Amino acid sequence: MPNKRKTMKRTILLLAALIFLTIQNHAQTVTDIDGNVYNTVTIGTQVWMAENLRVTHYGNGDPIPNIKDDSVWNSLCDPYYLTGTGARCYWNDDSVSYASDYGALYNYYTIADSRKIAPVGWHVPSLYDWVILRDYLGPDSAGGKLKEAGTTHWQSPNTDATNETGFTALPGSFNGIGQKCTLWSTTIANSHWLWMWSPNMEYNSGLLILNTVLGQCNGNYIRLVNDTLITGLNEINKFEHIHLYPNPATDKIIIDFAERQNLNFNIYNMVGELMLQKELDKNKNEIDISTLSTGLYIIKVTGADWTVRKKFIKE
Repeated sequence: MPNKRKTMKRTILLLAALIFLTIQNHAQTVTDIDGNVYNTVTIGTQVWMAENLRVTHYGNGDPIPNIKDDSVWNSLCDPYYLTGTGARCYWNDDSVSYASDYGALYNYYTIADSRKIAPVGWHVPSLYDWVILRDYLGPDSAGGKLKEAGTTHWQSPNTDATNETGFTALPGSFNGIGQKCTLWSTTIANSHWLWMWSPNMEYNSGLLILNTVLGQCNGNYIRLVNDTLITGLNEINKFEHIHLYPNPATDKIIIDFAERQNLNFNIYNMVGELMLQKELDKNKNEIDISTLSTGLYIIKVTGADWTVRKKFIKE
């Protein structure tokens, strides 16, 4: 009997070590097609690059044009026909001084190009990816937890900056460095003019701001996120057994979950604003959404020891 216990103990320790190493592997490095190596960081269920992208070629090896003339840059985007050509540039047209720290500025057509700018297994984040990040860190403090601390790069006072996540957001945008960090998302805010949601952080705020839009010709920095979510076993199992319908919905949605327990839910719009919040007792599974405007929403459902998120459409 003692030998069996020792064998079981060794097996448990080995499994724990393997799980630990698997998690650690999510937070190492990733290499782009140019050979640039980027540190990564795990935040909640997501793995993000801890540096801005600085790649100069698409995934198939084609170069991303480096444009130094403003008139040429603007000519690459047609706001009326919504067509354009991908391009990159650097602050002050100085890649030697700024590429290493800040990376490159890319226009929208670079991230939309079918040749892809991200290494395999990574993608330019959607607004939904940013909402998950903001929700995990807290809507009132996410920016501070993501910004590089101090004033080496950020202008004073760099409000609430702790960089406790290791994300190390730097203050760069198409309009300058020091005050504001603007980053791309792939989510379209206005399809008529092709305006995109652009997450940003500022030197005088601790927020991660998700309700800013920028046009297709703007240059933004890029942070990539891994395609795979790191999810605990409870979350995986519950997610597979929880269903939300109808979707799309008009007046109500129903949460179908085999286990009878009280549930809490939060419903957010696509810029991360909390729209509805309520507790459902174990005998009720209907949610009244009649007061919501039409659009795409994220529902976060929390049980005793698990959390899942799903998207739904309100018609």
